[in-house]
Amino acid sequence: MNNTGIMKVARHPPGDRSRWATIWLIVGAGIVSAFQAGKAPMALAAIQADLGIDLAMASWVVSAFAILGALTGIAIGVGVDHAGAKRMAVGGLLLQAAGSGLGALTGSAPLLLATRAIEGFGFLATTIAAPALIAAVANPRDRDRAFALWATFFPVGMTIIMLNAPLLTALGWRGFWLVNAVVLLAYAGLFALGVQPAPATGSARASVTSDMRQLLSAGGPWLLAGLFAAYLAVYLAVFGFLPSILTDRLAVGEEAGSMLSAVAVAAGAVGCLACGQLLVRGVQPWLILIVAFGLMALCGFGIFSESVPGWLAYAICIVFSFVGGFIPVVLIDAVPRHVPRPTLIGAGMGFLMQGNNAGFVVGPAVTGAIASSFGWPAVSFFMIAVAVVAVGLALMFRARPSETAQGG
Repeated sequence: MNNTGIMKVARHPPGDRSRWATIWLIVGAGIVSAFQAGKAPMALAAIQADLGIDLAMASWVVSAFAILGALTGIAIGVGVDHAGAKRMAVGGLLLQAAGSGLGALTGSAPLLLATRAIEGFGFLATTIAAPALIAAVANPRDRDRAFALWATFFPVGMTIIMLNAPLLTALGWRGFWLVNAVVLLAYAGLFALGVQPAPATGSARASVTSDMRQLLSAGGPWLLAGLFAAYLAVYLAVFGFLPSILTDRLAVGEEAGSMLSAVAVAAGAVGCLACGQLLVRGVQPWLILIVAFGLMALCGFGIFSESVPGWLAYAICIVFSFVGGFIPVVLIDAVPRHVPRPTLIGAGMGFLMQGNNAGFVVGPAVTGAIASSFGWPAVSFFMIAVAVVAVGLALMFRARPSETAQGG
């Protein structure tokens, strides 16, 4: 993986060694943040029963997590560049803790959706800030490995939280939300003590609005954000509802459905690491994107088809997750080469995550509406449509030269 743009965030003497303990601590912040994304799919049935809502409304418990981020990702990224990554990361952890704690106390669906939006805003702040902090402590020769490790935070976090399905069963969804709030608070304190601030990279002469204007005038960040939106829409069409799907298809309990989902999600982390190796060996990023999107869309037919045996549909879920893990690595790796100048890398990462959150909103909401109206097999056609758009964007990405970041 080539992260030369990110390398300029911090300078290390040639003999410096990467502080891997700190890097793991930063990755851990992403993992506990991913808990907040993963806890909603596994608790949907309990939330539906408690609040008396249907599947279409319950799907918004997943989607609401990304609403604010779908609108503010680039602004958060510029904030990281100007205000400092550590401050944004800790603030994001605290916001997630507040949202999770308040969510446990809500008595209606609209209030729960509002707290999920708060959690999602905090999630975005933490996950946009973390790469800048990793760049500040990783030696240039180790950055490929450090960023490949960072790319695993989402599937690893989703896996861990789903493996805690017995805790959800024991505590109920409200108790589970409170436990997550405590974990986030504790981790925010650990992070504040264990991670040194990274230097702000925003230009003192450039205002936040001018930075945003310059980024938005470049074509590369738009393509990357669109591809990330397409990826999350397809990914969450499956994994936003997988515990419930497996409960029906395999005739297992909700707890077993979450545990099986965790195994499938874990395959995505393996995919992230495998993609890093492909990039190092010179495989073209656009080709990885086209193959990955095509295979994910085809997997949708096997997962949702009623004629496919449940055990085979589950095996296809594992393949789907593994292949899907390739896409975020390609996109994160591309950001430094497709922003106008190195001081806009944080903003570029924010814009990428804004696309991520747009897909987070669209995927579960549209999937829930389609499944409620036409049944689960119809969801595969939605996945095909999104994949076709993504392939078109990948071909545009292939034809587009890098921006000026590396020369900036």
